[in-house]
Amino acid sequence: MDETTAAEPYTLLPTAPPLEHYLRLRRDSGLTPVTAEQGAPAITGAWSACHVVDATGTPVAMGRVIGDGGWYFLVVDIATDPAHQRRGLGRAVVEWLVADVRERAPEGAYVSLVGDPPGQRLYRSLGFEDVAPSIGMAMVLGPGD
Repeated sequence: MDETTAAEPYTLLPTAPPLEHYLRLRRDSGLTPVTAEQGAPAITGAWSACHVVDATGTPVAMGRVIGDGGWYFLVVDIATDPAHQRRGLGRAVVEWLVADVRERAPEGAYVSLVGDPPGQRLYRSLGFEDVAPSIGMAMVLGPGD
């Protein structure tokens, strides 16, 4: 992507954003905020990652894939700065991540994500399907768990 809108060029880079921007994009886009202690290994431990910068070089959208490299791949951290939403940046990020899995993973890879309501229409339009009757489940560990 070296896509340009009427007033602003955007460039997709095949890396995770710097930690401070990773934390900011998660927070500002409405994803659960994480600490630097959580974010640093998330960035370095990603199987794949990309981010979009605006004309000033500021990261404005991002996404990652975590996985085992063979069978399971989970798309995570799809986030766009609210000031840059509705411009196709989230779509470009997901498309790039899926293309990267297609290119580098063995045939038959299982790519999944947890689609929060704001992104569900986008994800369905890109070929993701509901997994019902299965449901997403989670556990957040706290002190003493």
